[in-house]
Amino acid sequence: MQNFFTYNPLWYDKIGKIYALLERVKISEEQSKDVLHLRRTNRIFSVGSTTAIEGNRLTVQQVFDVINGKTVLAPLHDIMEVRNAFATYEQIPVLDPYSVADFLKAHRLITENLVQEAGQFRTVGVTVVNSNGKILHSGADYKEVPRLIDELFEWSKTTDDHALIKSSAMHFMIEHIHPFRDGNGRIGRLWQTLVLSKWNPIFEWLPVETMIYHNQVKYYEVLQQSHINRVDCQPFIDFMFDIIEDAMCQYIDDNGGINSGIFSGLKATQKEILTLIRENPNIRTYEMAQKLSKPVRTIENNLGQLKEKGIIVRVGSKKTGYWQINK
Repeated sequence: MQNFFTYNPLWYDKIGKIYALLERVKISEEQSKDVLHLRRTNRIFSVGSTTAIEGNRLTVQQVFDVINGKTVLAPLHDIMEVRNAFATYEQIPVLDPYSVADFLKAHRLITENLVQEAGQFRTVGVTVVNSNGKILHSGADYKEVPRLIDELFEWSKTTDDHALIKSSAMHFMIEHIHPFRDGNGRIGRLWQTLVLSKWNPIFEWLPVETMIYHNQVKYYEVLQQSHINRVDCQPFIDFMFDIIEDAMCQYIDDNGGINSGIFSGLKATQKEILTLIRENPNIRTYEMAQKLSKPVRTIENNLGQLKEKGIIVRVGSKKTGYWQINK
C-alpha cells in the first residue's frame, strides 16, 4: 500500500506524554470507588456522541434511557441507531481489528435495519457533500473497495508504526475509501477505538468519540486537509493525538483525579455542567440545557450557585465570553 502520511517528529513526544497519562489513568482507576459505573457511563456517552456526529437527534438523557431499556418518545430511526451502536461497542472485546470479516460484521451490527447493504461493501459510487451541496470528497471506485480495504488491513497488521499512529491512520483511510453506503463515520471511529483497545484495554472506555463530538468542526476540517491535493493524513493524526490526550485527561478528572476537590459536595447537575464547560468553555446556557435535557432556568440557577461558590467565573460578555473553572 502506498504511503499515505508523512511523519511529524512531534508525534514521539506526544506518545511519551500519553504513556505518562496512562500511568495516571491507572492510578485514578485504582483509587476510584466506582470505576465500573464510570466505564459504562463513558461508553454510553461515546455511543451518543458518535451517533450525534452523524445527525442523531436524541438528547443525552434519551440516549441513556434507550440503552437502559426505558420508553423514549423519539424517531424510531434515531432510537435504533443508538441501540445498534451500543450493541456494537459491546462487541469490542471479541472483534479482531485486522479482520475484514469482523469489519463487515461490525458494520452490519451498527447499521442493521437502517441502511441498504448493511455489512456489505457498497455496490455504487458515493460522494460526501456539505450543507450547500458542494462535493467535499468522492469515495473510491466501488469496484476497488474490497482490494483497498484488504491492503489497509494488511498494512495495519504488519506495520511497525505505533498503535496511536496506525489507529488514527486507519480511521482516516476508512473515511477516505468510504467502503459503505452509509455508516462510514461510525465504523471509522469505532475501529480506531478497537485498535487502541487491543494495545491498551483502557481505551475501550476512554471518551475519545465524545471529545471528537465536541470538536467536530475541527474534525471535519482536518479530514478535508488530509486529502486536498494528495492523500496525506498527517493533519488528521495530529488532531487525533490531541483528542486522545484530552480524552485521557477527562477520564482522570471523572475518576476523581486532578479535580476531585472541585466536585466534592456538588449536585449531579452541577457536576454535569462542569463537565460540559471543561469540554467546551464557550458553551451557551441553552446548549447545556439541550445536552442535559434540563430547563434553561434550572441551568441558570445551577450556574449561579457555582459562581457563588467561586468554582466558575464568566470571562467576557454573555454573548462572546467563555466559562472558566477555578482550579
